[in-house]
Amino acid sequence: MSIMTRRAEAVAATVETIRGIERAQGVTRAALAAMKTALIALAEQDELFPAAHFPVRNGAGALYRLAEDADQRFALYASAGVPGKAQPPHNHTTWAVIAGVRGDEHNVFYERTDDHSAPGRGTIRRTGELTVRRGNAIAFLPDDFHTIEVTSPGPALHLHMYGMSLENLPERIQFATSTGGAAQVFPANPNIATALVSAAELKAMLNDGEELALVDVREEGEFGRSHLFFACCIPLSRLELRIDALVPRRGARLVLCDGDESLAQRAATRLMKLGYRNLAVLAGGIESWRQAGYELFSGVNVPSKAFGEFIEHHDETPRLTAAEVKAKLDAGEDMVILDSRPLSEYQVMNIPTGVDCPGAELVWRVHDMAPDPKTLVVVNCAGRTRSIIGAQSLINAGIPNKVVALKDGTMGWHLAGLALEHGQARSAPPPSEAGKAKAREAADRVARRFGVRRVDRAALARFAAERERRSLYLLDVRTPEEFAAGHLPGARSAPGGQLVQATDTYVGTRNARLVLLDDDGVRAIMTASWLIQMGWDEVFVLEGSFPDAFTETGAERLRVLGIDRRTASLSPQELSALLAQGDAAVIDFATSLDYRKGHIPGASFAIRSRLPAVKERLPRAKMLVTTSPDGALGQLAAADLERIAERPVKVLAGGTAAWRCAGLPFAEGEEAMLDEPIDVFHRPYDRSRGVEQAMRDYLSWEVDLVRQIERDGDARFRRFA
Repeated sequence: MSIMTRRAEAVAATVETIRGIERAQGVTRAALAAMKTALIALAEQDELFPAAHFPVRNGAGALYRLAEDADQRFALYASAGVPGKAQPPHNHTTWAVIAGVRGDEHNVFYERTDDHSAPGRGTIRRTGELTVRRGNAIAFLPDDFHTIEVTSPGPALHLHMYGMSLENLPERIQFATSTGGAAQVFPANPNIATALVSAAELKAMLNDGEELALVDVREEGEFGRSHLFFACCIPLSRLELRIDALVPRRGARLVLCDGDESLAQRAATRLMKLGYRNLAVLAGGIESWRQAGYELFSGVNVPSKAFGEFIEHHDETPRLTAAEVKAKLDAGEDMVILDSRPLSEYQVMNIPTGVDCPGAELVWRVHDMAPDPKTLVVVNCAGRTRSIIGAQSLINAGIPNKVVALKDGTMGWHLAGLALEHGQARSAPPPSEAGKAKAREAADRVARRFGVRRVDRAALARFAAERERRSLYLLDVRTPEEFAAGHLPGARSAPGGQLVQATDTYVGTRNARLVLLDDDGVRAIMTASWLIQMGWDEVFVLEGSFPDAFTETGAERLRVLGIDRRTASLSPQELSALLAQGDAAVIDFATSLDYRKGHIPGASFAIRSRLPAVKERLPRAKMLVTTSPDGALGQLAAADLERIAERPVKVLAGGTAAWRCAGLPFAEGEEAMLDEPIDVFHRPYDRSRGVEQAMRDYLSWEVDLVRQIERDGDARFRRFA
C-alpha cells in the first residue's frame, strides 16, 4: 500500500477517534488529554509524513491540510516550519491539539486576565511552556493563548488538530506583547496547501497496481497541448460537475496536476471539502515531469487513440484508402459501409452510402446489414481509432465477410478531394432474431478468446457493498436512446464504442472495477474484450436478461457536487425585460464552441476558474446574470462571481436551454469574449480555417503515438493469440 493511502487511512482513523472523544466527553481538559494521545500516535508514524511531501516553500513555513469535515469541523493540518518561525500570543476560539512529527516547536502558554470589558484590548499572563517534539503534544481550550517558535536547527513538522477549520475562525485574536495590550485579528493562512508527490513517485504509482485517479485540472485546450499519458482532464472550472462520475470513491488515491501547482492546489482544497480524503499534488506541475525525462503527450483521449494504433500495428488490421473504396463504389461492387461513430457525429459528415452503426453495435447488427458472406464490409470513423477498432471487432468476432477499415476515415476521404454527405440519418436497424443468434455466437467466441468474465446480480451486489474499498463503475454500453428508455438504477450511460474510444471521459480511476451491461450481453462482451486488451484487469459483464430491472428512465443526469447555497434566479422572461432596460448583463459559462454556436444576445463568454483575472473586464451593468447550457455551471459560477463583482448577481433559471425553449432570440459568433477560448481542444473539424492541414497533422499525430507510448513505457496494452 502506498504512503498516500496509508497516510489517508491513518488520518481518517485518528480524526474519527478524536471525533468520538469529543462526542463522549465534550470539550474538557480530560477530553483534550485523550485527544493528545490519539494525535501523538499518528505523529509517531513519521514515515507517513516525508519531508518531500510537506516541504517548506520559498524559505518560509507552509501549512498543509490533511483532513477537514464538509461542515468545516474537525480539521487536521501539518505545519512545516523553518528555524526561527514564530507566532505572537494568540488564541483559537476552538479547542486545539498539537503533536510533533520531527523538529522542535517551543510553546509558551498564557491565560487571559482581563474581564473583556475594553473592546480591542486585553491582558494575558504567562502560565508555562513546553517544547513540542516527537512523542509529546499540547492542547488548548478555546480561549487559551500561546506562542510558537521553531527552535530546532532544521525544518520541523507538527500536526495541528482543531475543532473547527482555520478559515472558519474569524474571531481569533493576537497580542503584540507577552502581557497583552491591543488585540488584532489573527488571520487564517490564505495559502493552505495539499501534500506533494514528486514526478518519480507518481511514475511509480502508475505501475504499483493500486487505484489511482490522475486528474489534470487545466482547461481542455491547455491540457491538449501537453499532458501526462494517463491524466484525465477535469478542469477546475467544471470540477463539481464531473468529479463524482469520473472518480466516485472518496477514498481513492487522487493526484492532481497542472502547469505549476496553482490550479491543482485550488482543486485539492475544493475536493477535500467535497469529501475526497486521499489527495496529493504533483510537485512542480507537468514541467517537473518533463524535467525528470518522462514523456508528455498532446491531444485528448490519448490512451484510447494510442491503443487503436497499437491494435492496427500488431493485428495488422486490413484497410483500404479512400480512393480504393471510391473505386469500388463507382464499380458497383457488393459492399456496405458502416460508420462506427454516434449518430450526432455521423450527421455532420459521412461517406456516401454509409450507414451509422456505432462501435459496440457492429457485431450486434452486422449480420442483417451484410447477410451475404461475399459482401465487403468497410468500417469508418472521422479519423482512425474507431475505424480500426470497429473493423477488428468484426474480424475478432469471426464474421465470414471480408472486413476492412477505411484508412483515415472521413478526414482521409475529404483530403482525397472526395465529396462527403451531410445531414443523413441512415442507421443500422436493430437485429432480427436470426441476427441476434449469430451475434451471440460471435460474442461467445470473443469472450473465450479474451477471457471476458461474467458476473450475476448477486456478485454485483457484493461489489456495490465494497464501494468504500474498491471503486466500482457500472456502465451501460447500449445506445443513449435505449438507456433513456429504461436502465438499471445506478448505471451510467457509456455507449460501448465511445467507452473504448474515450475511456478517460467515463472512468477516471486506474485499476478500478468495471461492470458492463446491456440487455443481451453481446455489446457488453465486445466492449469488455477491448478494455481487457487495453490493460484493465477487473472488467466484468453482467450476465442475464433483466429488462424488468431497468426501472429508471431518462437521459443520464450526473450528480453535481458543491451547490450548497443557491443564488437567486431569474426566469428567461424576467431576464429579457432587464436586458431590454439595460439593467443587467449576462455572463455565459458554456464552452467557447457552444457560445460561438449560439448565446443570449450581448452575453459575455467567461471561464469560471479564471474569473479573478477578468474582473476589470466584467460588464458595468447594475446586475450580472450567469448562465450555462443547463444552468448548473451557471449556479456554481454565480457563487464565485459574487465574491468579486461588488454588485447583485443572479442566475438564469434553467440556463440557456430555458431561454431557447422560451423562444427568445439567439446570437452567434464571438462577440464578447472576456477570456481566451482555451477551454476546448479544437479537433480539425472544429476549425474555421486551416482545416486540411489540421487534418493532416492530426492523422500524423495518431500514427506516431505507437512510438511515443514505447518511449513512455506506462501503457499495459495486451496481445492475445
